[in-house]
Amino acid sequence: MDAPYIPKTFANAKQVAERAGVSRSAVSRAFTPGASISDEARRRVILAAEELGYHVNHLARGLLRKSSGIVCLVVADSDTPYQARMVRTLSQHLQEAGKVAMVLETSGPRGNVEGALRQTLNYRADATVVLSGSPPQSVIRTCLDNGQRLLLINRDDGLIGPHNICLDNVAVARTVLHAFMRAGCRRLAVVTSEAGTPSLIDREQNFTRVAAHAGIKPIVWRSGRTNYETGAAGARALLAGPDRPDAAFCVTDLIACGFMDCARHEFGLRIPDDLCVIGFDDIEQAGWASYRLTTFAAPVDRIAARVVELVTAGDDLAAEPEKTMFESPIVWRGSVRPGQQS
Repeated sequence: MDAPYIPKTFANAKQVAERAGVSRSAVSRAFTPGASISDEARRRVILAAEELGYHVNHLARGLLRKSSGIVCLVVADSDTPYQARMVRTLSQHLQEAGKVAMVLETSGPRGNVEGALRQTLNYRADATVVLSGSPPQSVIRTCLDNGQRLLLINRDDGLIGPHNICLDNVAVARTVLHAFMRAGCRRLAVVTSEAGTPSLIDREQNFTRVAAHAGIKPIVWRSGRTNYETGAAGARALLAGPDRPDAAFCVTDLIACGFMDCARHEFGLRIPDDLCVIGFDDIEQAGWASYRLTTFAAPVDRIAARVVELVTAGDDLAAEPEKTMFESPIVWRGSVRPGQQS
């Protein structure tokens, strides 16, 4: 009969010091970049650590230093294509910078974002990046008052302290309107969800405002979650009547995919001949042959690089501007009639 499995315990610095014949402080210096220690002592410590399976407890070190090396990513709907890509890209960039990404999923009951933000204080994270949701200003203020560095993506509360990374949705709105009008479309619609996140609201409001300046009042259809099913439901609601729109701006690609499938398969409409559609995010599915969706590419890599730059800025962050604005270039495909691209 096999002997029962006994989990191996973690080796500690004292055991490494004894095997290497050095002090405990020498073990600490051996794993601290730039610390004063002889090459021979460092060699003995590294060898002893490898033999014992010793690893530095960075979390415990963080309790004694200003920096824990942890960056919390607060995100909702992390299973959607865009959010999954954003989390993956941020995690990779942070890892390359020597940081550890801790992902806090906030989908579900109301107030989860608030709980997630408060939880970051317990880990003494170097920074928290809010990718989604609408935490109240009081919670954001609590984080700031406790010395938490806060980065908000696509959310601008006008508070002093957080750094806002935003997309230029005004430029997006103007480009969408110009594309539709060049295609001969005048009965416009906006298809969005009831998520109420700042980025979706800003996208919707800027488009309706820009269209109003051109003398056009778009139909705004809003329901459900920010997903494929909401797009399909929007198509059923908007395309059934005789005054159906001839163009739809869907605030995300996932909504656009549902809208396009329903328009074609349930109403027999041809895209872009009968109906023009533009999305936002440039997810992988947007480039599939079944969609060929014209959309806007969110600059995920540039956003991630900016997050790392801010997280590693140290005390110099106070000198940084309070907002970084990125443009989202349009990706022309086949869901808008030709002629608008010239």
